[in-house]
Amino acid sequence: MKRFLPLAFALVKFVSGYLLISTQYDLQRDEYLYLNQGQHLAWGYLEVPPLLAAQGWATLALGGGEGWVHFWPFLWGAATVYLVVRLAGRLGGGWFAQALAGVCYLASAFARLNMLFQPNSFEVLGFVLALYALVCFEQERRPRYLYLLGAALGLGLLNKYTTLFFIAALGGALLLTNWRRLLLNRHFWGAAGLALLLWLPNALWQIRHGIPFLHHMALLKSSQLVHVNPLDFWKAQLLMCLPATWVWLAGLLALLLSRAFRAYRAVGWVSVLGVGLLAALHGKDYYALGYYPVLFAFGARWWEMRFRRPQRAAGASPFYWGTAVQIALVLLPLCFLSFFLPLMFPVRSPATMAALRPQYAPLGFYRWEDGQDHALPQDYADMRGWRELADKTWAAYQSLPAAARAHTLIHCANYGQASAINYFNRRRALPIANSLNGSFLYWYPPLDSCQAVLIVDDEPHPELAPRFASYRRVAAITDPYARERGTAVFIGLQPDSAVLAQVRREHRAALAAWEGPK
Repeated sequence: MKRFLPLAFALVKFVSGYLLISTQYDLQRDEYLYLNQGQHLAWGYLEVPPLLAAQGWATLALGGGEGWVHFWPFLWGAATVYLVVRLAGRLGGGWFAQALAGVCYLASAFARLNMLFQPNSFEVLGFVLALYALVCFEQERRPRYLYLLGAALGLGLLNKYTTLFFIAALGGALLLTNWRRLLLNRHFWGAAGLALLLWLPNALWQIRHGIPFLHHMALLKSSQLVHVNPLDFWKAQLLMCLPATWVWLAGLLALLLSRAFRAYRAVGWVSVLGVGLLAALHGKDYYALGYYPVLFAFGARWWEMRFRRPQRAAGASPFYWGTAVQIALVLLPLCFLSFFLPLMFPVRSPATMAALRPQYAPLGFYRWEDGQDHALPQDYADMRGWRELADKTWAAYQSLPAAARAHTLIHCANYGQASAINYFNRRRALPIANSLNGSFLYWYPPLDSCQAVLIVDDEPHPELAPRFASYRRVAAITDPYARERGTAVFIGLQPDSAVLAQVRREHRAALAAWEGPK
């Protein structure tokens, strides 16, 4: 049973993802960017480290279909729930503890998280794997588990820089508990060396490019994190794992206070320090998700210990009421999931989701990064309109004079527009779409012999018209549920030298903002 249940939960997690996606949604804005990064492999990017781009490269090598895009978050989610259930078993848990830990993961915000091709799924896996390795080392004292910890942290740093906060929390937890003895273990420092070795290429890339991570954090703080209300952050901590609150909270308290889990107390402190650090830095609420799955395992084991089966007297009925209660408790998180299902999985149409807004908006699910409520949750609105934009860009290109097509620049206002146009037109003879937003700065082409410009923007910019022999708006996104609704395609023919010089200046200025002046 201890071997079967982890695999069963992993299989359910992986397969169910493909069954819970409506065809009425495209990929999400950021997913197109990471796929585009897969066409420009490097040791770093302005937004994220390189691990996701490697997955994007593999996805495109396999044809680039949406099924392959979803494969990666489904795989990392399946691996995470496998570790959570295995951990419950390693703590001495039977079928109840393992099943409860697994159901808590399936029924919490990880359902939504593992739907998207973003660094968050692997981030959670990395945190869980690191703590799982430490628990295994505590139990067996085998150095290989310390090196597994090092690998988890090193790969985590190649995936997302929030791993640095996890490492800080882990360091604090070691100092606060008897796990500080690890600091005297040569294999622990060998594991630290392995983590640094894995991260080194990306760290060197950051140094060579002026540490753009700092500029990225400044942009996040000014445009998004400024809208993070401390009260909303803590409220989200309860809502994200609401179906499992009674499990993870029991696990946290047991780790910090119970003698039964005293040997693993550092795990509890990692969660306290990690979430506390994110709250102090005004991090986004979902940044904290990686600290909860391990608490599911400890909490499930704690609850199982409350149901110790009493010795049965000779001739007594074999029925044990505690079994029925255990089954009910395992099913309880799934009851919550049924209420939150439309928010966890994109299974409802956009019109239905808009109609459900009065029911869920008070909980903050329709609030975007701008701090305002909208018709759809932000992720869902970011899954609409992209195919329409790509098709209309292709049609605009086809309308150009034949002589101008070979000398056409496609300029987009943001990375989402450029990435989506490139993805949907990847099998068409369309020039690569470009932008002065994010990592596209590194891929912007020279403007020599430019005869036509397709401008994709949500603003008309009438001041540009005199800079072209001909300038007109030809199409726009009409999808009422798309975040990019109203984004238009403009055609400018025969740009003058002044407008091309302006683009070059803006390109240099944008690079300097990220990397500093050269």
